[in-house]
Amino acid sequence: MNDKTMVADTLTGINGELVRFGEMISQTENQQLKQTLKQMRNQCEMSQEEIYRIARERGYYVPASMATKEEVDHVRQVVGKE
Repeated sequence: MNDKTMVADTLTGINGELVRFGEMISQTENQQLKQTLKQMRNQCEMSQEEIYRIARERGYYVPASMATKEEVDHVRQVVGKE
């Protein structure tokens, strides 16, 4: 397995964990557990950002181009957030 594949697999795994943390946080009523899950999610987000930075630096990931003002305005109009 090469570095690019390992980085991509790691990002995929972390992104899945972030989704699961969000689900768990919203479903628990125990405030202590909720706070612990939020801390774990924050640590996971920091890891994701670090791996993403490495992927960009090594050319493993090229982000999509920035949306134009018109595209952003269109999305806002569609979702009713003007």
